[in-house]
Amino acid sequence: MALGDAILACLTERPMTGYELAKTFDSSIGFFWKADHQQIYRELSKLRDRGYIQGREVVQTGKPNKLVYTLTEDGRTALRHWAARPSTPPSIKDDLLVRLHALDSIDIEPLRTDLMARLEHHRDRHTNYERILKKRFPDGEASGVLDLGNLLLLRLGARHEQMVADFCEEALEALSAVSGRGTVVPIDEGKREGKG
Repeated sequence: MALGDAILACLTERPMTGYELAKTFDSSIGFFWKADHQQIYRELSKLRDRGYIQGREVVQTGKPNKLVYTLTEDGRTALRHWAARPSTPPSIKDDLLVRLHALDSIDIEPLRTDLMARLEHHRDRHTNYERILKKRFPDGEASGVLDLGNLLLLRLGARHEQMVADFCEEALEALSAVSGRGTVVPIDEGKREGKG
């Protein structure tokens, strides 16, 4: 998948400015496809040059004019062609996992510290997914195809974060046994105590 495909997918929701697209990446699609604001603006130029999007200038009073981007028919066709191709399962590149592979040759305490930070990170992300799910889908049901796609993505995100948090807890428990250090608070207990 290329960044351009992700931008075309975002523009199926509604016309957006570059700023709105960047915010959408920050708050939704960015959970599974990362891009910074500069990358998005560069890609918008390329998509416009290919004829996949068009920009309409909106005149504003008291602030700079803005460009609102919409998909063209060629852009919709390109998106359909991209979506019809088989997806490629992502490969994992994670230095933490490489450290675990070399566990017998590294110091355990820095690894434990790293795992604790990862655990908190994934607990926070899990909580965020659950918050968004409850806000957008209070009854757990989707109202249409677009909503169904977003509901499924949020559920996957929540499950993934829970799974990684569980793995971090398991790894910390195992490392605690090896190093004789205390254990970590399981995620469910942390929530009950107001920590999660």
